Amino acid sequence: MEKLDKYILPFTEINLMDIAIVGGKNASLGEMIQHLKYEGIQVPDGFAITSKVYWDFLDTNKIRIKLGELLNTLDLVNFSNLSMVSKKAKALFLEKEIPSTIQDEIRKFYHTFILEKGDKISLAVRSSATAEDLPNASFAGQQESYLNISGEEDLIEACKKCFASLFTERAIKYRIDNGFDHMKVALSVGVQQMIRADIGCSGVAFSIDPDTGFKNVVLIDGIWGLGENLVQGTVDPDEFILFKTSLRNNNKSILSRKLGKKQKTLIYANTGGLQGETGTLNKTTSKEKQAQFVLNDKELEKLAKWVLIIEDHYRCPMDIEWAKDGNTNELYIVQARPETVHNIKKDQNIYYRYELLERSQILTSGISLGSKIASGKARILNDPKDGGKLQEGEVLVTDVTNPDWDPIMKKAAAIITNKGGRTSHAAIVAREIGIAAVVGCGDATEKIIDGQEITISCADGKKGMVYNGLLKWKKHSIDTSKITLPNTEVMMILADPDKAFQYSFLPNNGIGLLRMEFIINNVIQIHPMALVKFNELKDHDAKEKIALLTQQYGRKEDYFIDLLAQAVGTVAAAFYPKDVIVRMSDFKTNEYANLIGGKQFEPHEGNPMLGFRGASRYYSPLYRAGFKLECEAMKKVRNEMGLTNVKLMIPFCRTPMEGKKVIGLMKEFGLERGEEGLEIYTMIEIPSNIILAEQFAEIFDGFSIGSNDLTQLTLGIDRDSELVSSLFDENNESVKQLIRQVINAAKYTGTKIGLCGQAPSDSPEFAQFLVNAGIDSISFNPDALIKGINNINEAESHLHKKEVKILENC
Repeated sequence: MEKLDKYILPFTEINLMDIAIVGGKNASLGEMIQHLKYEGIQVPDGFAITSKVYWDFLDTNKIRIKLGELLNTLDLVNFSNLSMVSKKAKALFLEKEIPSTIQDEIRKFYHTFILEKGDKISLAVRSSATAEDLPNASFAGQQESYLNISGEEDLIEACKKCFASLFTERAIKYRIDNGFDHMKVALSVGVQQMIRADIGCSGVAFSIDPDTGFKNVVLIDGIWGLGENLVQGTVDPDEFILFKTSLRNNNKSILSRKLGKKQKTLIYANTGGLQGETGTLNKTTSKEKQAQFVLNDKELEKLAKWVLIIEDHYRCPMDIEWAKDGNTNELYIVQARPETVHNIKKDQNIYYRYELLERSQILTSGISLGSKIASGKARILNDPKDGGKLQEGEVLVTDVTNPDWDPIMKKAAAIITNKGGRTSHAAIVAREIGIAAVVGCGDATEKIIDGQEITISCADGKKGMVYNGLLKWKKHSIDTSKITLPNTEVMMILADPDKAFQYSFLPNNGIGLLRMEFIINNVIQIHPMALVKFNELKDHDAKEKIALLTQQYGRKEDYFIDLLAQAVGTVAAAFYPKDVIVRMSDFKTNEYANLIGGKQFEPHEGNPMLGFRGASRYYSPLYRAGFKLECEAMKKVRNEMGLTNVKLMIPFCRTPMEGKKVIGLMKEFGLERGEEGLEIYTMIEIPSNIILAEQFAEIFDGFSIGSNDLTQLTLGIDRDSELVSSLFDENNESVKQLIRQVINAAKYTGTKIGLCGQAPSDSPEFAQFLVNAGIDSISFNPDALIKGINNINEAESHLHKKEVKILENC
């Protein structure tokens, strides 16, 4: 560690500050600030009380040896005396004074700063240890910071308390866990002008998805007031995800918005200083504020672009704190450090998939972190002082965590909290120690009994589930470096956008089928016609639910357009620039009726499978306005977000005339085939599609064989009937003849053709048939993808050998 010659330096003059290595190079704070300001990024002004003050404090007060001797008494096995050692170590600092000459220099800098900024400002006094914020270790919050500090005496006292905080229980344990020598770690203090986020807002931004490691997005969390509530996880924040490629191309980049409850707002206390250790107090957020997003779209994109600039400067994923001044409405970057989980060099080729093999009673649910599953006895703790009750392998259940919990959390098999979001303390620590966690449950400590056997599953997207009992589960390990993609394109079938980032790491050529119905059913939840004709709704309960869900939107239809665009955009961004083929809605009438407000707009049918579905709905007066909303959303994804890798597909198109009607209607709604490279496919799932394949090829750019519907309609079997289910077989020769016929027609007309279904992964013979027939692509469910790839590779190898043998015999 390099010691500085000066005790205090303005931020802009610091060239050799003893702070962490960032992005593989020594971070020059002065250089960083100058660079950020040059790029138009606002940062609070301030000065640093360097580590030279810390070393001089130790030597002047003759406590260096005493400190070392005290730390040598620590029980390194059970840490039984950790609390006592910490308390005595901090007392060594708090009982002494900073040398008077240094105090005078601090006062001098303080008065110069006040003269420049005005005597009404207050300060944030932040600790910065030399072992903190490395690319492979963060544990943010190990040392203390003090907010809303006013006056020179309180500033000096806050500095001393920062020095003492180097020996909190959590900081001592952290250094031991990470192999740092206590006596070679120093502490400097950053003194910043406080941004009036107490009457504005603040938050955290990651230049990476912190759960999956997907690098092409920016995650922003935000709350009202000062940021400590977010870091500690005491409130549920707003969450936003933005796509980097769209940001760089100046397209609309917001992939998702999630409104948080933001239950509390941390504000300044009436008087500054060290009152209550912080000079702040927490108040309940008004219902009006809870219902508002903390940032608008323009502010989000401005902040996200700043995040990109900072990441580009340091050449590694970053964890950034931001604030918005309530007086000026200006945004500021107040801290930047490397993101620690995904900066650690590890084998990027190993992909793990966790599978829950059975289900039971759901006890509670919340935000899942990562994709792991864990099980064990629940241990409900209300205070970190009770940490001795938690045994190795038990599940920690608590209201909320802060850095005082760190030594305890390392013993847990999993973590469950009532409060917190994806950037809360519990979330950060869970990721770093690599365990499953479900945060923000709200009622975990009420619904789970102390000592109860439970299973925690984060394997089903962003929603984490807590089940009763020790359930069976399996961990699959996939080494993608050993998987070679075949010549036949291998694509995926996807329904849930929450899993898109995770699945993007699997070997693939894109998405062959994105099911819009799942998004409408699970994300939007409302029948589109109930939005179009909201004022005509007769169901009062449905009307109330719709009003609540759409409260952020002045026009009800925009709710549908916005959420559908965000969900499809998330998948398109995850796989960009690979093709993502989105099938327009293919609900049957009985399924559509189950959406909120749906019963009023759906006719009753005896056989919905063969009724009012697919293309025939789109141009019907009963749904035409609903289809327009679907088109508006897809237009937004392609034209405004710039995700032109999205292709569209029409299901259950019975005749060429029907295809022409739909293509014409899409053009009327702003989706013109060929414009900006737009391609429109059709599903091949009705025998008429195959009989008239050449006519369909004149209308559409590609075909996708839906083997399930095609099999049932070829064999005259209701695939949902148990009585005839044994006859359902895609390998039936009549089905294969039709598939071979349409592949030949596609080759003749130069039309792309693929197949979506389980059969090529379940049956190597069926995969061989498709490869021999010359299929362009095959789409699999993610859990069948690897097996499908192996079957196709084997089929292509057999075909190649056969072709070689034929050539040899010629």
